[in-house]
Amino acid sequence: MTPYYDVDAVVLDIEGTTSATGFVVDVLYPYARSRFAALLTERADDPEVARAVAQVRELTGEPDADAVQVEKTLDAWLDEDRKATPLKTLQGVIWSEGFARGDLVSHFYDDVVPALRAWHAAGLRLYVYSSGSVAAQRAWFSSTPEGDLLPLVSGLYDTENAGPKQEPESYRRIASATGVEPGRLLFLSDRPGELDAARAAGWRTVGIRRPGEPYYEQGVGDHAQAGAFDQITVARSTS
Repeated sequence: MTPYYDVDAVVLDIEGTTSATGFVVDVLYPYARSRFAALLTERADDPEVARAVAQVRELTGEPDADAVQVEKTLDAWLDEDRKATPLKTLQGVIWSEGFARGDLVSHFYDDVVPALRAWHAAGLRLYVYSSGSVAAQRAWFSSTPEGDLLPLVSGLYDTENAGPKQEPESYRRIASATGVEPGRLLFLSDRPGELDAARAAGWRTVGIRRPGEPYYEQGVGDHAQAGAFDQITVARSTS
């Protein structure tokens, strides 16, 4: 039976949900890794870069870390797939420029874009909540094989403006920022810990389980689940 949800807004995770984790790991991560050194040395005075570097130093307890040490830390965090905010910020800077140059084109599963367009046309608001930075999300949605999808999206949230993805308070913060009642928000993610946190904040949840994704075998706990977006019926009541 197709899950049916009467909600006002849908909040989307990216990796493993709208898009293949493999694309991020195999294409985007190496692209950023190869450009960290140039970014840290050539644009150290850029406010966004400088802020991220300061955050790296703070997180590592190394206030005097130079560009080489910061790059080593970033590489280590990449190897661990650590969701560190300064790493995501610097990746976002590099990816944004890569998308703008045409070096990169984002990936979406075939069922995603038609669903997003249909939901948007039906009056539902769409938001993104990803561990990737807002800058990276903006580049991701604006540089797709289907063209610029940003006009479909009402807001972008990451670990900096919302908080960690497995903490209920982050979801409360998003609900407050969007002005949507928690029970009228539907969160789609492949990660059970994120789904648990969203539900604890009063949101509706559906776990997305796509074969080949890292969390497929683990499952999504006791959350409703779907293998693709076209298996979810979302509507907005007008009453």
